[in-house]
Amino acid sequence: MTRVPIQIPPGVIVDDTTFSVGQSAWSDVNNVRFWRGQPQVIGGWQRLVTTPLTGVCRKAFPWSDNLGQLNIAFGTHSNLQLWLGGALYDITPASGFTPGAVDGTGGSGWGTGTYGAGDYGEPSEGAFFPLTWSLAPWGQTLMACPRGQTIFQWSNDTGTPAAALSGAPANVTCMLVTNTRQVMAFGCNDAITGVFNPRLIRFSDIENPTDWTAAVTNNAGDFVLPGSGQIVGAQLIAGNVFVWTDNGLYQGAFDPTLDAAGQANGWEFTQIGANCGLIGPNAAVVLANQAAYWFGSNGQFHLCVLGGAPQILPCPLQEDVFTHVAASQAGKIVASGCAEFGEVRFDYPDARDGVENSRYLTYSTGGNLSAVASYNTINTIWSKGLMARTAYVDAGPSPYPIGVDYAGDIYYHEAGLSADGAAFDAYAESADFYLGAADNTFTVRGVWPDVQAQQGALSVSVFTRLYPQDPLARVRGPYPLSPGRSKADFLATGRIARIRYESASAPTFWRLGKPVFDVAQGGLR
Repeated sequence: MTRVPIQIPPGVIVDDTTFSVGQSAWSDVNNVRFWRGQPQVIGGWQRLVTTPLTGVCRKAFPWSDNLGQLNIAFGTHSNLQLWLGGALYDITPASGFTPGAVDGTGGSGWGTGTYGAGDYGEPSEGAFFPLTWSLAPWGQTLMACPRGQTIFQWSNDTGTPAAALSGAPANVTCMLVTNTRQVMAFGCNDAITGVFNPRLIRFSDIENPTDWTAAVTNNAGDFVLPGSGQIVGAQLIAGNVFVWTDNGLYQGAFDPTLDAAGQANGWEFTQIGANCGLIGPNAAVVLANQAAYWFGSNGQFHLCVLGGAPQILPCPLQEDVFTHVAASQAGKIVASGCAEFGEVRFDYPDARDGVENSRYLTYSTGGNLSAVASYNTINTIWSKGLMARTAYVDAGPSPYPIGVDYAGDIYYHEAGLSADGAAFDAYAESADFYLGAADNTFTVRGVWPDVQAQQGALSVSVFTRLYPQDPLARVRGPYPLSPGRSKADFLATGRIARIRYESASAPTFWRLGKPVFDVAQGGLR
């Protein structure tokens, strides 16, 4: 008899056959992260308010007002709403706002369907894409832009709805507020002709969000990105601005020495990457104000550290994810972070489940973003899960990350050990591996678990086969593992094995170490 330790490095590999992966990774997980090198169940979630939002939420944004109160804005396909002090308020603009589509429909127009199928200079009709929002604070005032419409502002009065921002372009793809306290519109109408230009950037004067008229006496102005394609999204990064088109990345920097006769009254944009465009308006996130991660329009994942060049982020789930993203629904993809565990998260619509966001995947940065500049392909710790979240944002200033489901229910995540009091499914399954020399068969007599901090029920199953392409594996289990149980006894014969841990209880938590198989060698076969 021998003892076979099951030492599996962190990370999930899906794009290769489970046998080719061998004992080098996990082949399938759900709601499990890899923390300090070992798999453990993610945190649970708790409902923030009993009243659901009106409409399907595509953006959540928390900020603090001048009194230090937490405000959370939610942009849905039909409304703009606010959570404050435990209650929800409707701050939807009374005029100038048009409810949009829940789903993308493809077709012509900028931003959806076949690239360039629409007339140049014309924005997509609202029906072609799901209505997404860009939200940002100007001081304690909320700036809000529904994609393809104008910019609205809400001035901290729950009894007064948001109103159109005076002077702002009529049609804007997305918006942000710069560190120089300027409102910046991306993909918008020309100030003189009124014609929509998908590569035009306009910005207000410093400290005056209603002055958008360029003059030698102010810092309002505009800038047209060189090249082709259209602006998809933008993010602040350490006082600079990253702007993604559907095929490249640009960096904007403010230079107070530039004027209207030089470069756009202080802002200059330079292309820093090609073939690395953004797949949807909210599919990029900046972590620690120094590194951007995004889901590319080419199906790859990318990262770029401020001061560096974009690079592909190798993902062993990339083929599985990109080939199953629901057609015409890429505008729903949401990128976010989880600073507590050093993760980047992508929620996306998987066609195997329908047309709505239904799954997520995470990339572990290891909590050390400064090391990203020397990134190498070995560090590919990815995980995944089944979870329907149409909007998601990390903690800060909120105490926990915030997620919203299709029904409009708002949750604090990484809070508690249950799904709002109910059970949720979590599992981790290894790839196939040889139990010993490939010529021999083996009998597995049991497994010695190595589980830490277990709460709730947990089970283990073992699958064995004689040959890599055997159509069916012999299944033993699931066997319940009560906390502290020293061994699960069974008999299973084969050359090749894999192991699966699974739970579905409330509360639920477990962290795996290094289990050991109790194995007896058989004969040659």
